Parts: sequence; structure tokens; C-alpha cells
Amino acid sequence: MFKLKGSRVLLVGLGSRGRAACRLLCASGASVVAVDCKDNDALQQEGRRLAKLGAEVHLGLPKPLAKLLDGVELGVTGVGGIRETAWMHALRKAGIPVIGELELGFQQLRCLNIAVTGTNGKTPAAGLIEQVLVGAQRETRLAGKVENPVCDAVDGSKELDYLILAVNSFQLELTQLFSPTVAVVTNLSPDHMDHYGNMESYVKAKARIFANQQPFDWAIIQSEALAHIRSFGIEIPSKIITFSASNRRADISLDRGLIMSRVPGWEGPLMDFSDCQLQGAHNAEILMAALAVGRVFRIPLEQSAEMLRNHPTLPHRCERVAEIDGVSFINDSRSTNLAALEKSLSSIKPGPGGRPNIWLLAGGRDKAGAYHDIGPLLSQRVKAAFLMGEIRETVRAAWSLFTPCRLVDSLEEAVRQCAEMAGEGDVILLSPASEDSGSVNGYKHRGEMFRRSVERLAGSSTEAESTGRASSASKIPRVLSR
Repeated sequence: MFKLKGSRVLLVGLGSRGRAACRLLCASGASVVAVDCKDNDALQQEGRRLAKLGAEVHLGLPKPLAKLLDGVELGVTGVGGIRETAWMHALRKAGIPVIGELELGFQQLRCLNIAVTGTNGKTPAAGLIEQVLVGAQRETRLAGKVENPVCDAVDGSKELDYLILAVNSFQLELTQLFSPTVAVVTNLSPDHMDHYGNMESYVKAKARIFANQQPFDWAIIQSEALAHIRSFGIEIPSKIITFSASNRRADISLDRGLIMSRVPGWEGPLMDFSDCQLQGAHNAEILMAALAVGRVFRIPLEQSAEMLRNHPTLPHRCERVAEIDGVSFINDSRSTNLAALEKSLSSIKPGPGGRPNIWLLAGGRDKAGAYHDIGPLLSQRVKAAFLMGEIRETVRAAWSLFTPCRLVDSLEEAVRQCAEMAGEGDVILLSPASEDSGSVNGYKHRGEMFRRSVERLAGSSTEAESTGRASSASKIPRVLSR
């Protein structure tokens, strides 16, 4: 554990997590030098707040200054995907140890913690686990994400039974002692290949969640993800419970609509998935993970199952926001990679005779995904794709062999054009399969933009019906070029 009081610490990055780390460092008595390559009004305002706590703040510094590195004993970063930045190079070249804000916060926690990671589903899984524990009257808090940094959870952690942490691969990369009592991995699929370059590096980063666990700790992991981890020679030291919606040999599995358990002493049906508000195989798996955590902490099955059965549909995750003239509008803005898009497409009921009925809105920032791989599924389920963001040309080149593609300049334009072409029984699906681009600020903002566009469309539709000014079907273009 790093000694913070009296130590000179260089903090790189003043985003939400970085600011939380700065506050914790200052409260711990460290001498903090905080730097960020950006400089804008919002950062200047935040910088003034941190300066009042005792931090020395420097904005607009993309390149290291030797005088700021002088005497530094520890580097901390709150920035994801930062291994190649000039500041990180300078810290490592100087032989200064570097950790991330997750490790910093973990070392100061005073309660047990449950960590959840995975390519998709880590945030909703963490939320369901929180609900299971809170429902059993356990003092629990959810942290780790941008809006709830772990460093902000340190103060008051002595009063908690458990802190649940939703963590990503970038955070896990920079851990040293991090060791959750229960580690959950929801799934593993190619993601962030622009950062990792290959699947092995990505899996090894994710698997660091288990690195310091002991034999009395628990690993709750999708069976397919476990096979992937072991294929790279990584062993898990803790006790393991596996789950899967497609592998009936897993400890917890899905069998004809029932969530079944083969866990010793807990065999048999756990709950009827068809009774749940959450639907789709991907949601079945996060329910399994939450049930397994409840089992580890000896929460009665009936209590956990009742809470999970009534849990509402999650926002921005295959969320049906409206139906207009028989056309469904689904907000799946949280889909930030191809694996998430695949699950979303597969979960939507096809049109009559199995015909494609989905108008897909996709695109954003490039993460070097293998976009061509999803082509066969597109040809079966998607009528046309409307592509946005910096990646749109790349995606069109990969997808145009499988489905008609059109480039659009904005999400609102995509919604409008899709609505003009869609017919009764069709689905307009926002499932970007990428991170947000510069035009939006995160998946929540993107999802709300979609919702507002649909609301405006619904208002226009209502006005057209009342005034008789609806567009003639013959005026609606229905041909897209491949």
C-alpha cells in the first residue's frame, strides 16, 4: 500500500475520476500536482475548486515538464486508455510507479467490495447485484463508473457492508493490489482493439480482476468467458461459479425459460425467466450473475428472485421508447461494440416469414472492430443501416455487401429518414456498436437525443393526423443504394 501523507503525487487527467482521485489525495495529506492536456472553462472552474483543497493544477499541458516531475514519488491517472501518452511515458522513464484511480481508491477502502467487469452488461449487472443486497438490508453502494468514482466512495466506506464496483479493462490494467471479495465477469468479446491490438491483451487486462484473489474469494463468470481466459493460460485462484444462457453445462443456465442451478446444495430451478420484465439472453445472464452473488452472501433465493423478477427494463438497453403507426422505436444506445449489437439484433422478433424488419442506426468513434464479421446477421435481420460519426465510411465498406447503407450527418436526420421508410411491424433500432463521437457526450446523452427525436416525430405525426397533412406514401423514397 502506498504511503500518501507527505508524498508528492502527480495526477494525470482531470475528468470525473481524476477529480475524485485528486480530492482523495488531498484529503490523505499528499502534495498533489494535477495536470490535464485540455484547457477549457469547465476545467478551469474545476481546477479552482481543487486548488482550494491544496492541489497545484496545470491545464493545457499535453507534454511533460521536467520541473513538475521533480520529486514525484507516485503517478496516478484517471484517464482510460492512456498507456501511450507523453505523461505516462515520462513517469515510467523516470522509474516512478503508476497506478489508476481504481487502485488508489481500493487501497483506502474500509469495506468488502464486489467488482463487476465484462465487455457488455457490467453496469446493469452491478445495478442488479446492488438491488439484491439492498433488498436484504445490507448497507451497499454502487461505484466505479464515471458518475460514481470509487475515490469518492472512500469517505463513509466504514459504514458499508459492501461496495460494488463496475470496472473496465483500462482501470484494471493499472491495478497492483486490487482484490475483490467477489469478482464477476459478464462476458468477453473483442472490444477496444484500437488500444489493445489483439484479443489476448484485452482478455489479460480483464482477467486482472482475479489476480490477487484468495482461495476463499469467489469468481462468478460466464462459462464462455472462463474458457476464453483459460485459453491464454490464466488460472483463477478463487472459488468459481459459472453461468450461461447457451451452455447448459454451466453451474447456472437457461433451460426452456427456466434459470436452473447445478451448484452443489443449490440444485434445481431458481426462477422462471419468462416472468421477468427483463428479456433476452443477455439479460438472463446478468440475472444469473446477481442470483449467484446472492447465493454467495446467503440471501434467501425467494427474496432475490422476487426483486429480480420485477426489475424494470433498463434505460438505453433495448429500451422501447415509442410505437408510432405500428413502428417500434428502440433505444439501445449502450451498445458500444459489435457483440452488443449482435445481441440486440438477435433479441428482436423478425418480421412475417422471418423477413428483415429492422432499420438500424449505427456509428460513432472507431475502435478498430471487425465490422465485416456481423454481416451475415445484418443480411437476415436489417432492412437498411443509417450510419453516422467518424466511422461511417468504414462501416459502409464492411456492411454494404449485406444490407443497404446510407450515410447521415446527425442522429435526428437518421430517425427522420428511417421513419419515412418504415412500415407497420418494422423496428427502428439505435444500436451504435461504437463509442460516441464528438457530436454527443456519452451513451446516455445519445440515448436521450434519440428519445427527443422520436418525441418530435410523434408530435409531427399527431399534427399530421389532426390536420390531414400526412405525407403521401408515393412521395416517400424507399430505395437505398448499396
